[in-house]
Amino acid sequence: MKTEFDITLNSSDMYRFSMYHAYTTSQGILSILIAALCLFMSVRAYGTVTWTYTILYAGFGILFLVYIPVHLYLRSKQRLLASEELRNALHYLVDDSGIHTSQKDASADLPWEAVYKLIETKRNILIYSSRVNAYIIPKSQIEKEYRELIQIAAAHLPKYRLKTK
Repeated sequence: MKTEFDITLNSSDMYRFSMYHAYTTSQGILSILIAALCLFMSVRAYGTVTWTYTILYAGFGILFLVYIPVHLYLRSKQRLLASEELRNALHYLVDDSGIHTSQKDASADLPWEAVYKLIETKRNILIYSSRVNAYIIPKSQIEKEYRELIQIAAAHLPKYRLKTK
């Protein structure tokens, strides 16, 4: 059983991956909690402290909520513009031995034993080769091959390393 497809990433694909990765880690959850705490403190402090402190609390809350998404968006655009490899199409061959990628003269193999985890999000399939590095496969680009990819992965990955919908 095998499937083949080509993927060309765009900045929104990179941004979605970055947002998913940032907000499913402890750092992302902590930033949301700090933002909520700051906003709560601004409401709670209103009228009991000077307006400067109230604005300062609200400002920090908004900063924590806005900074990370804006930073990730700008970094995704910058990475895509800076890397010719990310802008060009990447050919995937997924079979019983693993995931084989190629682009121009370069190629790489990721055997199923080396796959850290496979996660399906609303718009992407993320095949992690480590805790932070992943192949980003937009579902919109593999509509026909999607089921085959999931079936092959399910046959070769333990359930705890496979998170599909």
